[in-house]
Amino acid sequence: MARQDYQQQLESLREDVLYMSELVLERLRMSFDALEQKDEGLAEEVIQGDHEINQLYLDLEQDCIDILALQQPVAGDLRFIASTFKIITDLERVGDLATNLAEYSRNAEQDLYPEVDVQGLGDLTHEMVEDAMDAYATDDPDACREISRRDDDIDALCEEASQTVVRDLLEREFDEKSSEDIETLMNDVSRLLLTIRDLERVGDHAVNISARTLYMIESNDELIY
Repeated sequence: MARQDYQQQLESLREDVLYMSELVLERLRMSFDALEQKDEGLAEEVIQGDHEINQLYLDLEQDCIDILALQQPVAGDLRFIASTFKIITDLERVGDLATNLAEYSRNAEQDLYPEVDVQGLGDLTHEMVEDAMDAYATDDPDACREISRRDDDIDALCEEASQTVVRDLLEREFDEKSSEDIETLMNDVSRLLLTIRDLERVGDHAVNISARTLYMIESNDELIY
């Protein structure tokens, strides 16, 4: 009976982590919608809901500690617990980034660079996190490696988007603009650059999740370093 209880603890832990990921992904999607629609109500919902993700993280962290202390897992089970401990940290940080994006949407004045496809970048990074958690759910090492490869594309797209913004700033004429206009412009540019940076970080966390999942499955640290 004790062994059955132990296995149930492991299964429940995985299920709870997957639930946390669903909540994080939902908040991330809401933050994208708030950005696109400049919806302050939606942004506020993401911001106020961050405490729920933080509490889930703390609860799951305690579950991991309890299993380690009481069950003393070894081999594959130990890798599962250790990897899960790291993965929930990445999920919590994706939740923080969703909050950041929601904050940016509350203060954005205008869409300065329609050629910068923020929604497209958001879709790609959201999909990476979703696929990383699917790999965790199904023990899929090939998916882990594929997600890591996709991160290079995200990095290149984010770099291109940032360069578009910086290049435009360098080419602008500011002589006829008031100091207030310039300040508004710079605030909007700053928020856009921070948005691009945070989307890139979402992709990085997806890679971290994949790296820990690969280690969990194969005891292989090739994606960690």
